[in-house]
Amino acid sequence: MSPIDQLAARVPRRLRGEAWQCFALGLLAAVALPPFYLLPVLWFVVPALLTRLARAGGWRRAAWLGWCFGFGFNLLGLFWVTEPMLIMASNFWWAVPFAAPALAFATAFYMILPALAVFAVPQRNQAGRLAAVLLFAGALVLSNLAQEFLFTGFPWNYWGADWAFAGRLGLAMIQPAAIGGIFLLTLLTALAAGLPLLGRRGWAASAVLLALWAGFGFARTSAGPAPLTRYTVALLQPDFAVPGSFTQPALQARWRRDLALTREALDKAGKGPNIVVWPETASPALLQTDAAARAAIAAVAGNTPVLAGSFRLAADGSMRNSLVAVEGKGPAVAWYDKWKLVPFGEYTPAWIPLKVTPGGGFTPGPGPRTLHVPGIPSVGPLICYESIFPGIITDPKDRPAWLLNISDNAWFGDTTGPYQDFATTRLRAVEEGLPIVVDTNSGISAVIGPHGRVAGTLGLDRAGILIGKLPVALPVTPFGRFSVTMSGILGFYTMVLGVVCLIVSITLM
Repeated sequence: MSPIDQLAARVPRRLRGEAWQCFALGLLAAVALPPFYLLPVLWFVVPALLTRLARAGGWRRAAWLGWCFGFGFNLLGLFWVTEPMLIMASNFWWAVPFAAPALAFATAFYMILPALAVFAVPQRNQAGRLAAVLLFAGALVLSNLAQEFLFTGFPWNYWGADWAFAGRLGLAMIQPAAIGGIFLLTLLTALAAGLPLLGRRGWAASAVLLALWAGFGFARTSAGPAPLTRYTVALLQPDFAVPGSFTQPALQARWRRDLALTREALDKAGKGPNIVVWPETASPALLQTDAAARAAIAAVAGNTPVLAGSFRLAADGSMRNSLVAVEGKGPAVAWYDKWKLVPFGEYTPAWIPLKVTPGGGFTPGPGPRTLHVPGIPSVGPLICYESIFPGIITDPKDRPAWLLNISDNAWFGDTTGPYQDFATTRLRAVEEGLPIVVDTNSGISAVIGPHGRVAGTLGLDRAGILIGKLPVALPVTPFGRFSVTMSGILGFYTMVLGVVCLIVSITLM
């Protein structure tokens, strides 16, 4: 009897139902997520879940148990979404009890496919149990891919992010993302954690898999940090309160703060070439059209490029959440409009009949693009939410030299949300082989090399400036070249291997 089963036997009889147990297993699996990283729990959770799915008794029951696991996992993993409602409780008090449970309710459906894949396998011998592990892991990857694209997409709480912890071991363990993205990390996690279902041999096989996995990562990072370019990036972290005041005096004070931090950042950065970055929506002025605001920046920064978060009024009259590049007193030299908007927060999906987004929301941009700002390496901009979408963050026809993610995580306070976001964003660097600079209003701001090595950070709820040299990009990675297609192939063929083991299992019965 496994430790999980022994614990379940001690639970009061009224709570021993398999649905409650799967819900509890989901809660337990969530503590492996950032910032806790209690990964060893998965080596007990996954075999216990697969055992319960095997004895479900019917496909509807198996689907229900899978959903219960997913609901528990996402309920704990997504509790931080309540924080913005608490910040604006006077307007959204009614949503506080429902926000996290409603999102967890929806995302839990993505655990049904892995659950059904396992239910279909009789676990009466070693081949059958191995088939269950393979089918679960492959189906989990395919389900994660569906979660990225269906119903606007919400690729959050993927098991692959569990490995993005600090230190040399964490750095080594995230390196397979260069081949198959976060999805390959999820696949390897599910396999390694599920193999103990096979008993002692399974534990040994899991140890071998982990050793090979770590060996690949250490080999890939053995040369040390990537070389540095001659460019210095200066990141502003003003730690403005949200939602903040929109009175004229408050906006003027915010503007003066932006300029003062820019001056301080350039003093610390020293002689150029330098790049100054402001976080998402840092500018209270519409920089693309406000010549006076650009002149005020030029008076402080001269011809140093300033990449600033700003609202933008497009030619069609629509409002955009944008990054605007300012260089000197002239017109804005480039801009980028966020295209992956936050559902309900920044826009209302077309399939929702009621428009519930405050102020009508934003209009999305055309998609990923590379900005070519004179005097600096080409940059792939991301605004906040966009950085969680693996494989679709760069223009495949115009690969940038670095990625820049500007954000405002102050809405989520000191919850697990900003830590999960940072871990996921860090994986984008490994996947693409590109350095990524992260600049947020309240933290975590960072300069991250193309292997995912964090060169410098500025933590949560702090105002300050982060100075760092921009690392050199690596050659395009397999995931950078083939994107999520690579992940889909890996997930599909893992399931094919599971079917082969299932056939062997049936012949041995």
